[in-house]
Amino acid sequence: MRLEVLSAVVLPTAGRDAQPAPQQQSSLSFTEGFLLGQLSIVIFIGAFIKFFIFGEPPSPERTASTRALARQNRDHGHKRSFSAHSSPPGSRSGIRVSSSNVLRYPPRLTTPIILAKTYYNVDSHQPESLDWFNVLIAQTIAQFRTDAHQDEAILTSLTDVLNGSQKPDFLSSIKVTEVSLGEDFPILSNCRVHPVDDGTAGPDGAKLQARMDVDLSDLITLGVETKIILNWPKPLTAVLPVALAVSIVRFSGTLSVSFLPSASTSHSSSNAATQVPLHQPLSTTPTSLAFSFLPDYRLDLSVRSLVGSRSRLQDIPKIAQMVENRLHAWIDERCVEPRVQQVVLPSLWPRKKNTRGPLGEEEDALGLRATETVRDVREEARREVEEERRKDREHREREAASFAEGLRWRSKAEGGGYEMPGSMPL
Repeated sequence: MRLEVLSAVVLPTAGRDAQPAPQQQSSLSFTEGFLLGQLSIVIFIGAFIKFFIFGEPPSPERTASTRALARQNRDHGHKRSFSAHSSPPGSRSGIRVSSSNVLRYPPRLTTPIILAKTYYNVDSHQPESLDWFNVLIAQTIAQFRTDAHQDEAILTSLTDVLNGSQKPDFLSSIKVTEVSLGEDFPILSNCRVHPVDDGTAGPDGAKLQARMDVDLSDLITLGVETKIILNWPKPLTAVLPVALAVSIVRFSGTLSVSFLPSASTSHSSSNAATQVPLHQPLSTTPTSLAFSFLPDYRLDLSVRSLVGSRSRLQDIPKIAQMVENRLHAWIDERCVEPRVQQVVLPSLWPRKKNTRGPLGEEEDALGLRATETVRDVREEARREVEEERRKDREHREREAASFAEGLRWRSKAEGGGYEMPGSMPL
């Protein structure tokens, strides 16, 4: 009997002591998960700081070779697609030839004929130094720098461009803090002319192209300040000041220049209902000069950055890499083969309105007569103005005299007193 009572008392007590074991296991699993999550966050932040902020950028030689290889692959792909979709050589249509017998046309000047008449052999001709052209370019750049410093014109233009409609919404107003246009000039050398067959050559043969080496070692700097604004989850949640200064240290590459003559092309279309061709008027492309850089150019930059307000991070490598990639992409999209920049050339025909310099005897006589005529016209106009002013002054004096006469008191005939005009007699 006592054993039964003892067992009845001990068993419930043991059952109550065995219940907290699952709670301890759940609390232990929560602690492990919490610590594991914190540890993963710390590892992620450490990796981000090490590889993104303080990561070592690749060497300039390796970066330049990688970019040159990528540009060459893109250039080859563009040439294959262009040759597949371009028209065959000699299919130049729409060139209108005059039927008049007065204007005589010389024989067609092809590329070999032009080279023969100018005594230029593309195989044996030595490259030129272009010293005279370097002097002209240097004078032009020097004048541009002088004009840019007058009235801070370059500062105003850069501020307007940076704060234009293309500025992202997460950036505040951009302030230009440093502008340096450099002191040195580009040096062009090793110029050579050779025909280039790009798949669009007509009956005149391949077009001529001049290639020259360009080398610029200078320090052209642009510094800006702005603030990165975080507008989520509400506007102006956080503001991060950023200062950036980009300097061009050196640029070297090969410049290609070609002459694109004017051409007239006609566009013809057919009406689907009547199948009658409708010829539109001729459209003439102006004479232009095309230039571009070969894909193996090299651009060395120096990027300085400062992020933060109190605890500042200076010269972050990843920011420098992003700026360099953006600048290289901007240049590749505009003036790296196969893309070219075209500059329309003005008419080179001599015109009187473009003549500058001292005048001859006939021009001096004409100028003297014109000066005397202008002087006579001015003197006559001055006399007419003075006459109009005199007549107007006399007219105002007459009106004032008549008004004063109407307001004057009249004297009585006998009393010597004064009375108002029109008053009743006493």
